[in-house]
Amino acid sequence: MENIDPLLEIIRRLRGKNGCAWDQKQTPLTMWKCLAEELYELEEAIVNDDTDNICEELGDVLFQLLFILEIFNKNHRFEFSDVIHGVAEKMIRRHPHVYDTAIVNTDEELNWQWDQIKAGEKENARKKNALKNDVLKNDAGGRSKDFVQKEQTKEVGSALDSVPKGMPGLLRALKVSKSAVKEGFDWENIHQVLDTVKEEIQEFETALETQSQDEAMMEFGDILFSLVNVARFAGFHPETALSSATAKFEGRFRLMEKSLAQKKIDLKRLSPEEKELHWQQAKLRYDT
Repeated sequence: MENIDPLLEIIRRLRGKNGCAWDQKQTPLTMWKCLAEELYELEEAIVNDDTDNICEELGDVLFQLLFILEIFNKNHRFEFSDVIHGVAEKMIRRHPHVYDTAIVNTDEELNWQWDQIKAGEKENARKKNALKNDVLKNDAGGRSKDFVQKEQTKEVGSALDSVPKGMPGLLRALKVSKSAVKEGFDWENIHQVLDTVKEEIQEFETALETQSQDEAMMEFGDILFSLVNVARFAGFHPETALSSATAKFEGRFRLMEKSLAQKKIDLKRLSPEEKELHWQQAKLRYDT
């Protein structure tokens, strides 16, 4: 496997003396935005099954990750080896059926095992941080409550606490739904979810009739949230479905634009009936 040192050297030169002014002033937060953009470009390449583009976008994502890592390394927060060892230990710990003697026979058992191990990790980390803070308070000479008492009186967390608030809407809706499902809160089947979608559409139409924009927006959000769960029951990711549908619309629209341009026809000047005719022709050409 190729060594990543050449990429790290490029990053260090860009951020070093006589390097690039833009690269020198970047922070983990600003680079996260760049990474997010690259991730979406990688998603598009994967959806389109474009091998060359997938390879290129993977490189861009890797470069952004290493860039962020180098910033933390330069600030003496952690090193690359800490990242590698940390994730390696975690993956081994979360696969005891591969690296230990645990036995799982179904996907449900596998998911349950993963969730239990992950929950245990978070609880251990919370106790470790609480104990660390307790020690720091004692070292500072301040009064500290008994750790056991703190454990007994701590606020009960939510099953949704692990879902990041900054995630894209559809992705976060899916994560929130899955977290609730793990607690036993779910529809019984996809038909019940579809019935919910129909109800939400009716409520949205009612909100439109009352001309209440805030209410209409909320009802529209309910439709989207319900549709996310339709995708979950159907077994595909809503983001992937939306990306595919958007790509299909874009392809059809571009074909229609090209056809109209060749005929020197202005789309804006067409009647609704004429637009529909050209659109149907573009759909037929695109789908075949």
